[in-house]
Amino acid sequence: MEYKFTDANFEEEVLKSDKPVLVDFYADWCGPCKMMGPVVSQIAEAYDGQIKVGKINVDENRQSAGAYNVMSIPFFGFFKDGKLVTSALGAIGKDGLEAKLKEIL
Repeated sequence: MEYKFTDANFEEEVLKSDKPVLVDFYADWCGPCKMMGPVVSQIAEAYDGQIKVGKINVDENRQSAGAYNVMSIPFFGFFKDGKLVTSALGAIGKDGLEAKLKEIL
């Protein structure tokens, strides 16, 4: 399952989650973000029940993007126990995302 994160639900859905969370910071106009969309969906499906996976539009949710100094997208934040544990930048592919996931599982 893929979640839609916003400034309004970020604390509840991400920071207070009882599972590790992968957050895809993206924008609708971003080409590499569009390339990574299906990959993020595959990760959400493959790791369903183990992690929470969702997207947050940086244009519509500037507060959350600013809180984690997101300057370039796609930016992938890997959260555990309310903290940003690691991150990845750019169209890194499924292998790249899974390698980072291993750091929080």
